[in-house]
Amino acid sequence: MNETPAELRDKSRSARLALVKSVHTIVWAFFVACIGAIWVFALRGEIVGAGIAIAIVLIEVAALACNGWRCPLSPIAARYTDDRRDNFDIYLPGWLAGRTMPIFGTLYVAGILLTLLMWASQAFN
Repeated sequence: MNETPAELRDKSRSARLALVKSVHTIVWAFFVACIGAIWVFALRGEIVGAGIAIAIVLIEVAALACNGWRCPLSPIAARYTDDRRDNFDIYLPGWLAGRTMPIFGTLYVAGILLTLLMWASQAFN
């Protein structure tokens, strides 16, 4: 059975969207792991490790800030679908995709504060 050009285009668009969503999900998981690492390092008193994780996430924060607080991968995914739900561009549940910045932004800032607190407690002991 031969596919029509329109069917082939739809398959190509779907494959490209799946690739962008996969990459976006991997990048998201990496930065979530870095935010978790900040907490682990800080609680263990490993301030250098926490600082490295903070710096890595700060690169993502800068990328988001330069892109109007939207992931730079979202416009790429938007080329391949008309869907604009919160999770159209990532393999996350919609409720989480729509709350990623408030949830993980709060954890990031709190991790920075914890790191500073742990550093201060080491410095003054």
